Amino acid sequence: MFCYQCQETTKNDGCVIRGICGKDEQVANLQDYLLYALKGLAAVGVRAQESAVTDPQTDIFLAQALFATLTNVNFDPKRIYDLTVEAFARRNALRARVHATRQANGTKCASPLPAASTCSAEGNSDVYATLGATLSPHANPHPDIDIQSMRELITYGVKGLAAYADHAYVLDHGSPDLLAFIHQALAATLDDSLTLGDLIGISMRCGEHGVSAMALLDAANTSRFGHPEPTQVSLGVCANAPGILVSGHDLLDLYDLLRQTEGTGIKVYTHGELLPAHAYPVLKSFVHLAGNYGSAWWEQQRDFAAFNGPILMTTNCIQTPRESYKDHIFTTGMVGFDGIAHIADRAPGGQKDFGPLIALAMTSQPPLELETGSVLVGFARKAVLDNAGAVLDAVKSGAIKRFVVMAGCDGRQKEREYYTDVAQALPQDTIILTAGCAKYRYNKLNLGTIGGLPRILDAGQCNDCYSLVAVAQALAAAVGAEHINDLPISYDIAWYEQKAVLVLLSLLHLGVKGIRLGPTLPAFLSPNVAAFLVENFAIKGIATAEQDVAAMMVGA
Repeated sequence: MFCYQCQETTKNDGCVIRGICGKDEQVANLQDYLLYALKGLAAVGVRAQESAVTDPQTDIFLAQALFATLTNVNFDPKRIYDLTVEAFARRNALRARVHATRQANGTKCASPLPAASTCSAEGNSDVYATLGATLSPHANPHPDIDIQSMRELITYGVKGLAAYADHAYVLDHGSPDLLAFIHQALAATLDDSLTLGDLIGISMRCGEHGVSAMALLDAANTSRFGHPEPTQVSLGVCANAPGILVSGHDLLDLYDLLRQTEGTGIKVYTHGELLPAHAYPVLKSFVHLAGNYGSAWWEQQRDFAAFNGPILMTTNCIQTPRESYKDHIFTTGMVGFDGIAHIADRAPGGQKDFGPLIALAMTSQPPLELETGSVLVGFARKAVLDNAGAVLDAVKSGAIKRFVVMAGCDGRQKEREYYTDVAQALPQDTIILTAGCAKYRYNKLNLGTIGGLPRILDAGQCNDCYSLVAVAQALAAAVGAEHINDLPISYDIAWYEQKAVLVLLSLLHLGVKGIRLGPTLPAFLSPNVAAFLVENFAIKGIATAEQDVAAMMVGA
């Protein structure tokens, strides 16, 4: 196996024996073969677009199956194998439709399809794993290291795009243009006729679609659950009541569970990236949504062991379950783990059946208390812009000297203490704008307020980086700045997985320059591609907290 799609890859080079995430060689190889099959499907999908052949169900399948290959999503070899079988079946059916349409129209293809679009689909799981090991991009790299690097950057950006597309899709918000681009971008990674410049252009288009995807998901969440409101979230527990813990990103799963647990005496807690759920009016109207339990995804093994009750993983971020809680953790959606109970998808217009979790909760002990107090959430775009007058007054008076965007992912590495140190070292006249689980490095610090506003404004999940962009654009317009780069704003972004890669491409598409990216730069960036990003976008790595804070305060 070889994998370097996440930030924690071994020695910042690549995992070759077992993934830092926990996936073994079989799962890694099966995922590689699934990705190969999906690229072949995407190439056929591009031909379908050219022939005006549509297949909406295959379009969303492509996004969902890609989502299964993200870091910390699906470790279940059977489900990965089944997705690959379905990918080949959909590929063959779509290819036959395209062929029939072209015959009827008397048109011919300008070039042959790639091997991934025509290869045999026969084989069991062991055969697929063997093929994955031999057909992965790492087993067959492009002879030009820069082309290979850009293909990987596009692949990981598209994986993030696919995840956000699926998040929006479950809330009945879709975009045919977005799904069509996923086909195009994925197929481009098989096209040897494309130059480095072509691939750079596709990566920027990926960022453009990333902005659209985050806007689509923002509309999906706010239209269903209301606009987030500033809300204090309890960090303690209800000592005499059983609980269910929900982790991941899926607000609809949480909503279904809240409805089904009303009146049962069960308390529902959020974990990790679901902390922002407490700010949505519809969700916080449930009185048994008790609070947030634990911290970021990488501490889940500690948190889950102490919780006692059932745990629901709704999207990415699952780690290898420990024996202490293996019998009471459940997965749903694209998440999977071998031997772990899975909650099936909802029927159209219906709810998922969380009966097994509810039954288990009724026989479980209450969670052990990990901490007390509360944390403030809910400063998405509307909440901040509703206070735009106070923000602008503080900027004009000099009370706010600089905004620092500290968004992105948290992770296990000790180097990530840097982000805590930065938050503590920033002067009192700075505001931190945050989204994603990176905030767990500093969101419980008491950093005070400026003009009645907390110095940490938490916009929500990683996808809510859209709110941070919207706020920056509105502030730029209000002060007459031509571009958000002209604002007193710095970007200190932490990345871990492929959603963060998409967020980075989205910021680059918007022309944001001077981003600090850490704790390390991606291993899949070749020296020349990294140099291109530095030269054109002034991307830089992190130094020490003291050095970076000093530089940010003078706009460097």
